[in-house]
Amino acid sequence: MSYPGYPPTGYPPFPGYPPAGQESSFPPPGQYPYPSGFPPMGGGAYPPAPSGAYPGAGGYPASGGYPAPGGYPGAPQPGGAPSYPGVPPGQGYGAPPSGAGFSGYPQPPAQTYGGGPAQVPLPGGFPGGQMPSQYPGGQAPYPSQPAAVTQGTQGTIRPAASFDALRDAEILRKAMKGFGTDEQAIVDIVASRSNDQRQKIKAAFKTMYGKDLIKDLKSELSGNMEELILALFMPPTYYDAWSLRNAMQGAGTQERVLIEILCTRTNQEIREIVRCYQSEFGRDLEKDIKSDTSGHFERLLVSMCQGNRDENQSVNHQMAQDDAQRLYQAGEGRLGTDESCFNMILATRSFPQLKATMEAYSRMSNRDLLSSVGREFSGYVESGLKTILQCALNRPAFFAERLYYSMKGAGTDDSTLVRIVVSRSEIDLVQIKQMFTQMYQKTLGTMIASDTSGDYRKLLLAIVGQ
Repeated sequence: MSYPGYPPTGYPPFPGYPPAGQESSFPPPGQYPYPSGFPPMGGGAYPPAPSGAYPGAGGYPASGGYPAPGGYPGAPQPGGAPSYPGVPPGQGYGAPPSGAGFSGYPQPPAQTYGGGPAQVPLPGGFPGGQMPSQYPGGQAPYPSQPAAVTQGTQGTIRPAASFDALRDAEILRKAMKGFGTDEQAIVDIVASRSNDQRQKIKAAFKTMYGKDLIKDLKSELSGNMEELILALFMPPTYYDAWSLRNAMQGAGTQERVLIEILCTRTNQEIREIVRCYQSEFGRDLEKDIKSDTSGHFERLLVSMCQGNRDENQSVNHQMAQDDAQRLYQAGEGRLGTDESCFNMILATRSFPQLKATMEAYSRMSNRDLLSSVGREFSGYVESGLKTILQCALNRPAFFAERLYYSMKGAGTDDSTLVRIVVSRSEIDLVQIKQMFTQMYQKTLGTMIASDTSGDYRKLLLAIVGQ
């Protein structure tokens, strides 16, 4: 059985996915061998967003200005990414927690950097709500579309060719045994194995030593390094489900985590996340979203939870023209905003279709649809709608921007940095790195190296292939 969703089964911008024979079903409940006491990720809670404050809000060029995803020489053709065999059976996570308290997952403590809470700089915090002056006209440096477009995506982590789960388990055991921990040995193994291979190492470790690898790693590591290692050992669908659960438990909600996951995944990935959320945590994702969000933002996320977006790759240009007209009449062309019209079109149309709609909107109204959303909406619903449009234009550029703002300014939003690097490492991190350099005139590795330290930095750089 292949592991669903990762690599990018069915990402709309890349025709040819899923490769034939890689369609799969979700593994039955209890197949994720994680202890119930898995710690929540510390930090990463975003400060309250000012109106319209999404990194880069207002700073997007007209819709023609984004390179198509995967448009890089040397990217593999569709079908070149590995499939994910089923996660080896284990003890499960324990009985699903009951009640709102979710006892196995205490609320993460506020993580501080340099004596104060982590701050994520947002454009709304700049004078006049503009981007810094080094961006002429207040626009973020989004690159123009390259002439040649190569289809496909590429992760920085590939399965190790001469893989031996028993040998790797033995190396990890030696690295943790006795006085001190050989972090370099752990980095060398973890960063050069695919997620599926890490699941096999975990199973081999328990078979050989009668001990849980995750518990042993937790006892030897701490802080950001622990967070990163544990994220790498979670099966991808569980990691998304766990991140969503963690974003909504306790006081406050990390809305941007909900946006980042629910507005960027494929239908298959979302449906599997919903099932995993129910089977592993004993909770209904849609109900949790309804109890933690409200208004038009709640409706957008509930729409995303259905996993019913059209994924037909062909574009209907007449529909694009009609949708552009409807969106104009629902926003710029009237007093007030018909939010339901925006929700309906952005939640149901395929990403290639939305890209065509954005182009039609620009031709028809002489305005950019992203800018119009910024004028008609505010807060988290604006961020969610913009995320959908950004993914329609250029998904790697969206993640590159998220990574940039996780490290820009004082302090680092480590949870966002870890989550994106880990979750995209076998999908499109090569493209994200290329977009990062194109957009910010520095490499992702350079920025990570200057914002992190120690073994945490070593492992991050090994994952991004620096």
